[in-house]
Amino acid sequence: MSRLKEIYKSKVVPSMMREFGYKNVMAVPKMEKVVLNMGLGEAIQNVKILDAAVAELTQIAGQKAVITKAKKSIASFKLRKGMPIGCMVTLRRQRMWDFLDRFFNLSLPRVRDFRGVPDKIFDGRGNCTIGVKEHIIFPEIDYDKIDKVKGMNVTIVTTAKTDAEAYYLLKELGMPFRA
Repeated sequence: MSRLKEIYKSKVVPSMMREFGYKNVMAVPKMEKVVLNMGLGEAIQNVKILDAAVAELTQIAGQKAVITKAKKSIASFKLRKGMPIGCMVTLRRQRMWDFLDRFFNLSLPRVRDFRGVPDKIFDGRGNCTIGVKEHIIFPEIDYDKIDKVKGMNVTIVTTAKTDAEAYYLLKELGMPFRA
C-alpha cells in the first residue's frame, strides 16, 4: 500500500470524522482520481511537439497519455474540428496515490519561488485544479532531453461535497497550502 494511502486510512479518516461529525467511515470524502492535462496550441503547426508531450506526460504519470482533439473549429486560431491539440492522462487507485505523494513532497517544493498552493483552487464541489507552469519540476523529466518547457494542469477529484471538506482532506494528506 502507498505511504499516502496509509496516512489517509490511519490519520485523515479519524481526523475528518471528528472535525465534520461523520457518523460512518463511508461518509468521509475520498480521493477519486487525478487528471493531468497538457494543452498544446502550438501543436497545430508542429506535430512533433505533441509526440514529445505525450512521452513526457507518460513518464510523469507512469501511464500512457492519450491525445486530445479539438471539439470544434475556430477559424482565427486556424483550428479544425478533430485536430490534435493536447494530451491527458487519468490516474486512479495505486498510481493516483503514488503520483500525489511525489507531487506533494517532491515536485511542488521544486517550483521556483514556491510559497505554497493558494486556497482559491477549488471549484465549489470539492475538486481542485493546480496550474503548473513548468513540467520540469517533476523528477522523472530529464532537463537535457526536453526541447521546450510546457505547462500543465493537475486536477484532483474528490468525493467531498464542499470546498472546506476538500481543503481539510488535502491539507491532512500533506498538500502545502499557503499559511
